[in-house]
Amino acid sequence: MNFVDPTKPDRKSRASPTLDFAAVGDAIRPAPVDPAIRRALGQISTAEIQQSITTLVSFNNRSTLSSMRQDLRPGEGISAAADWIEAQFQKDSAACGGCLEVRRDTFTEQPQSRIPQPTLLTNVYAVLRGKDPAQNKRMYLVTGHYDSRNSSNENTRDPAPGANDDASGVAVSLACARVLSRLQFPATLVFVAVAGEEQGLNGSRHLARLARSQGWELEGVLNNDIVGGDTTPGDEFQDKQRVRVFSEEIPEAATPDEAKRIEAIGGENDSPSRQLARAMAAVARSYFQTDPAFRPVLEFRHDRFLRGGDHTSFNQEGFTAVRVTEWRENFDHQHQNVRIENGVQYGDLIGFVDFSYTANVARLNAATLATLASAPGAPSNVRMLTAALGNNTALTWSSPAGAPPGTTYDVIWRETSAPDWQFTASSAKFGDAPKKEQDGSEHHAVTVPISKDNVVFGVRSVDPAGHCSLVVTPVVER
Repeated sequence: MNFVDPTKPDRKSRASPTLDFAAVGDAIRPAPVDPAIRRALGQISTAEIQQSITTLVSFNNRSTLSSMRQDLRPGEGISAAADWIEAQFQKDSAACGGCLEVRRDTFTEQPQSRIPQPTLLTNVYAVLRGKDPAQNKRMYLVTGHYDSRNSSNENTRDPAPGANDDASGVAVSLACARVLSRLQFPATLVFVAVAGEEQGLNGSRHLARLARSQGWELEGVLNNDIVGGDTTPGDEFQDKQRVRVFSEEIPEAATPDEAKRIEAIGGENDSPSRQLARAMAAVARSYFQTDPAFRPVLEFRHDRFLRGGDHTSFNQEGFTAVRVTEWRENFDHQHQNVRIENGVQYGDLIGFVDFSYTANVARLNAATLATLASAPGAPSNVRMLTAALGNNTALTWSSPAGAPPGTTYDVIWRETSAPDWQFTASSAKFGDAPKKEQDGSEHHAVTVPISKDNVVFGVRSVDPAGHCSLVVTPVVER
């Protein structure tokens, strides 16, 4: 019997075979840079980020529970902070001729585990309505929570500066509103600061339910929480070039049957929230090209261990949402009374915040929002037909509502073991000949000469300027 020596090359197979998934398309490349978006990113200044965080810290203690205190001095507490945030949105709106709809979502939360008495909560937000009537129902939202806390949930008197957790995230929302309100987009953007995060995501839960009840077509939520780039002397492992993006796997709102279908095809890494995280990574490759480049790191889990965030509220309502958080947190600087103990400084103090880092996070958020709001909507009814065995893959989809003239479609794919998209080709390459439907949409169908067993497929819309929609992975259909 002859055996093959694995240490010696087999002469008959020295030439590597051509892999179908690598031969058919092109390697993914960064999308073209939009000059208007690039200019907007250049207008996000470290000084303005610093001013926003400094002002929020100046309210002393932004505990949600402080809204019920009657003995606060002027300029203290969460209500004063809400007034200031609203004033910033109004100022931005005045600068763009009233382009922002500035609103308050105010409600009373009844007693529960971390809320001892009926308590007034206020979310503050501003809406930049899209200019295309056919697309302005589509919405993208950026948020941070403006409440803070110290070691005790019910301590509303002692300092709770909340510089990193989460004045930094609110500074991102404010910066995005300031620079993006100077532009016009087909889709709608919403800039938010929520309360009640430290008591159990109360503010974001109320806003997410409001969005659901009012029929917001909310296609993506960017939740920025702890994005101050903690700078602790002696910490050698903080990385100022990375920011983490957490995303759910099987959607929180999936039914048991939907969850089973996702598991059956190995689709756990392809939730809509994962596609939003991948979109942030793609945007970074276009707009952060310095060396070393600032980049988001895809964290394939819903959140950090033992912690939670406002993106969960939107996930639970069936919306696509991710959490953005600095690379390495210091827990001595979160949920702590300000004090020095055994030579260690505790407390969420502004001295530990890196304003340049937060400005980069703001630029990443703004570039993502602007790209997605400029792009056509994502393809709808994306299907993979699996009725027959074979090494080809049949895909179908419909054009999104309001797709502008010149919209094209990319078929993209990656190996099943790859974390991010690797290859792309225009659907026209595979003979895509769209057919008009009775409702005015276009039906697309292609056959790709790649085995569906070895890759994950997706489809995205692209406008003539190269703005790409979120990727949609197909539903398997027999």
